[in-house]
Amino acid sequence: MLVSLHVKNLALITETEVTFKEGLNILSGETGAGKSIIIGSINLALGAKADKDMIRNGAEYALVELVFQVEDDEMLDLIKTLEIPVEEDGLVIIQRKMQPNRSVFKICGETVTAKQIKALSEFLIDIHGQHEHQSLLYKKNHMEILDSFAGEKLCRIKEKLDANYSAYISMKRELVALNSDEGGMAKELSLAEFEYKEIEDAALVEGEDDELEALFQKMSNSRQIVEAAGRAYQLTGTGAQSAGDMIGHAIRDLRSVEGYDEKARELADELENVDSLLSDFNRGISEYMSDMEFDAQTFADTQERLNTLNHLKLKYGGSITRVLEYQAELERKIEKLKNADEYKAELERKLSEAYKELTDLCAKASDIRTKEAKRLAKEMTDALTDLNFLDVQYEIQVRGEQEISASGYDDVEFMISTNPGEPLKSLGNVASGGELSRIMLALKTVLASRDKIPTMIFDEIDAGISGKTAWKVSEKLGRLSKSHQIICITHLPQIAAMADTHFIIAKQVVDNMTVTDINEMSESQIVDELARMLGSDELTDTVRENARELIANARGKKEAF
Repeated sequence: MLVSLHVKNLALITETEVTFKEGLNILSGETGAGKSIIIGSINLALGAKADKDMIRNGAEYALVELVFQVEDDEMLDLIKTLEIPVEEDGLVIIQRKMQPNRSVFKICGETVTAKQIKALSEFLIDIHGQHEHQSLLYKKNHMEILDSFAGEKLCRIKEKLDANYSAYISMKRELVALNSDEGGMAKELSLAEFEYKEIEDAALVEGEDDELEALFQKMSNSRQIVEAAGRAYQLTGTGAQSAGDMIGHAIRDLRSVEGYDEKARELADELENVDSLLSDFNRGISEYMSDMEFDAQTFADTQERLNTLNHLKLKYGGSITRVLEYQAELERKIEKLKNADEYKAELERKLSEAYKELTDLCAKASDIRTKEAKRLAKEMTDALTDLNFLDVQYEIQVRGEQEISASGYDDVEFMISTNPGEPLKSLGNVASGGELSRIMLALKTVLASRDKIPTMIFDEIDAGISGKTAWKVSEKLGRLSKSHQIICITHLPQIAAMADTHFIIAKQVVDNMTVTDINEMSESQIVDELARMLGSDELTDTVRENARELIANARGKKEAF
């Protein structure tokens, strides 16, 4: 569940924190008080697009933080598969800091991407925006809703469908290309054979280029190397004023006095070790110079081989390894082009098999959809009846064997009749705004029984309804809050009366600045707020008594759930 929301420097909010409770959390307030900012801030924390103008005037940044408590072990395991950190006590802390030119997302203190945030939110919360019910008007969304209801069994088939469809389309495109460009294939074969022979003639060896490059550098600079080594040899050898000559004099001087002091003997011994090391070095550098004799032919051969290797690397891949890989690809390509007729026949056979597998998967998906459509329609009819659709018929039509796509070959459409004697018609052609709100609530209720998303947010689900229907919606939310945490913005007192926790969102002027704040209300404050929502200009005792009756009526209904 969503434990708390902390907002700082966002729009009209300087800083506020809300602690939500289990059950039905109601948010209400005057029009324009900033209720949409509260839901908007939750959306921002979960990855919604941000605008720098959202940062409160004069502030350097805006901050939104959500704290979720996850108690379900299976859900914790699912979250861990996303490689997202979770506190030891099951807390998931999501934070978004928004600056004019960038946003930073963090989960439990670890920086993450917006993509990770959105993936996580699918496990934790379901947000119904003010206009989301309008998505029901579009038939393209109906299959997605049905598939969500069908669950894991259909999901596995759809994954196979998607993979098989991609493979099928790829083979189909390849076959079309083969059939439409036979002249081009001959040119392609000629080029492939030329390139293959060019690489083959070079007789490439892995690592050869590195060795030749080192040798080339050495030979290119051999004169400088020999001159430098010669000077080092002279300076460290045995000639006059060389290091070896000087050390020899020093040894003789120390030996001449070693009989007078033990320390002089030790120093002479040390210096003889140095003399021995210097002699070894001198012999080594002499051998090094003798190996540095320049061979013009070897240098030319090395340069020519390097040019060949670099040409092939530049043309075919940047490294000898990649050139050899490209040669292997050419070999397969040549084989395919030389046997184009056989290859086409094999591709046609595979395409036929792929089509059969694809249609089999489509049929399986269609069977599941057809069965689940009947179940969803039945549950939707019951839910709509609970929401004061007195004589409703709800049907989900699954028309199979349409054009194949990555989702199958079904065409899904929600059909409804809300009045006796009227034929079933497409949902988008029948329902009014208020009816769509209730249909969406019914869908959310039905789908909630299938998923484990703990928190649901409804932003003005009450649009276009009143009276008895408002009570029906209130009861439905009350029932839903028995198994889910519900956060609901509403203008209707019937829905607000069902609250387990009621928050007031209010706007005020502080230091000549408009500020929006949200606070949990006491029992007496709730009565006054419901009285206001009942439409009274004055909070009289009579209006307050009406509000108390609403609350008592709601509590009686909740006890009966």
